[in-house]
Amino acid sequence: MDYASKKPEKHICIGILAHVDAGKTTLAEGILYHSGSIRKLGRVDHGDAFLDTYALERSRGITIFSKQAEVTFGNLGITLLDTPGHVDFSAEMERTLQVLDYAILVISGADGVQGHVQTLWQLLKRYRIPVFLFINKMDQEGTDRQALLDELHGRLSECCVDFGGDAAEAADGVEAAGGTEDTFMENVAMCDEGLLEAFLEHGAIEEREIGAAIAERRIFPCYFGSALKMQGIGALLAGIEKYVQAPVYGKDFG
Repeated sequence: MDYASKKPEKHICIGILAHVDAGKTTLAEGILYHSGSIRKLGRVDHGDAFLDTYALERSRGITIFSKQAEVTFGNLGITLLDTPGHVDFSAEMERTLQVLDYAILVISGADGVQGHVQTLWQLLKRYRIPVFLFINKMDQEGTDRQALLDELHGRLSECCVDFGGDAAEAADGVEAAGGTEDTFMENVAMCDEGLLEAFLEHGAIEEREIGAAIAERRIFPCYFGSALKMQGIGALLAGIEKYVQAPVYGKDFG
């Protein structure tokens, strides 16, 4: 078998961060299952989540130590790091930031932007880490997609943009957001002067330009879903595969 031919075209290290109980480990479990890395879908509340390997983590239902797993999705290889969400273990979380190429910040759709989320946002800003946001628990009654987007704009950044495409989300079990491709492009263009000029000149923005803006923290893609019900995870992974830029290391690296 030619293993070299099966090697992903690009590889990144991505960490999952969240306020405690936002569903971070559940999302990590969903990513592993969706990508085919595990065959049985575990649950935190059942004490059988794949990445909660310590007895205390399983009994308490919280992540205490950072864990890693290897995931392949399409042409992208991912080293996935699940970090503690509880504030008491913030030091364990923060030490992983130094190795991340990207981060997924998980926010509970039922609770919105909590205090620790803003602390995590500032840490990601300090370390200059590009961020994808996954707004979880959208299956719970009373969650409002637009109201959550407005809160993200007010408390995190005006450049938090809804990247949930209608077709992708319909196939992934998520009720699609209103709007058209033109509306999406307009929202992206408003985040950066260069992107705005490209949109006004050509009526569209190329994927590589959007990817570069994400990598430079000028845009923060937002995806909505329910990790417990496996909703929105496919759209998130597809967006990550589509837009991330793998780091380039020189010959002297290492």
